[in-house]
Amino acid sequence: MLAFRRCHAHLTLKRRRHYIESMATSTDKSFEQELQRLERRLDELVVITNQLKEENRSLKHRQDSLIGERATLLQKNEQVRARVEAMIGRLKAMEHGS
Repeated sequence: MLAFRRCHAHLTLKRRRHYIESMATSTDKSFEQELQRLERRLDELVVITNQLKEENRSLKHRQDSLIGERATLLQKNEQVRARVEAMIGRLKAMEHGS
């Protein structure tokens, strides 16, 4: 009976080791999979960040262009207004002169 208990205890210990090793291997695989998932996600984020940087650069360039265009249009508008006011002044002068 003592031999049976020793053998049973040895088998139980052996099963525990196997179970622990299986869990460790499973944990290692799980950790490796999670690490790979995080790597892929990080790669995706790098791509997205680069796309956003390029889009931001393009938008800033477009904004600068529009600001310049607006300034030009305001200047032209002011010139047209001055010319129209000058014409109105000449027309009023012609009315009073007639």
